[in-house]
Amino acid sequence: MTEPIVKFRDVHKSFGDFDVLKGIDLDIKPAEKVAVIGPSGSGKTTIIRMLMTLEEPTSGEIIVNGHNLWHMKKGDQLVPANEKHLRAVRGDIGMVFQHFNLFPHMTILENCMTAPIHVKKESKEAAKKASLEMLDKVGLAEHVDKYPSQLSGGQKQRVAMARALVMKPKIMLFDEVTSALDPELVGEVLEVIRGIAEEGETAMVLVTHEMDFALDVADRVVFLDGGVIAEDGTPSEVIEHSENERLQSFLRRFRS
Repeated sequence: MTEPIVKFRDVHKSFGDFDVLKGIDLDIKPAEKVAVIGPSGSGKTTIIRMLMTLEEPTSGEIIVNGHNLWHMKKGDQLVPANEKHLRAVRGDIGMVFQHFNLFPHMTILENCMTAPIHVKKESKEAAKKASLEMLDKVGLAEHVDKYPSQLSGGQKQRVAMARALVMKPKIMLFDEVTSALDPELVGEVLEVIRGIAEEGETAMVLVTHEMDFALDVADRVVFLDGGVIAEDGTPSEVIEHSENERLQSFLRRFRS
């Protein structure tokens, strides 16, 4: 059995009196593609925000590549992680957000080069070479000297993917990356994600409402409802053949 690269163990998350996650247990294997679906407020984005250390779990454990994400050892005890520990474990993770989060004052190339230089301490030459290769891979070789304001939403999202991938993450997180795009731009972004998935090297967690895409690309689909995992199985099992009434009600919104 391959050891999971991500493990959630009885993870809870509350915001005040509102319990967003109510004891999540979830394993993700190396190179596995997992689509996370569910209604608004079910906790989908909270799961990946905790992996990116943008939200701290209220209780429970998250293990990434064999390391406890939110806790570290001090002597014989586990204590809350400091920023150095969080950065080290988070180094295996890349994330693409809904709204791109590009630096507006930097060119596309500079946006991609910044993290390799400042986080991985790569030379400027190495960072530039890797960034140019990645931008070419996502179809933006002709736009490297442009600024984000000069690009379409789909192009910005592809830059965001290149910026994350140039760090060579073991896990890629995608948070509804097509939801802020005009419908005619969705396809180009999904095509890039499909290409990343087909290379097979990187584990992927995709929070998405694109059901046909989840059927096509994911190895597993997890349906979150009311802060718990209500269904977990192959795309066919969950999207096409589940008898869960809550899931059926949710899926009807995406069917004509």
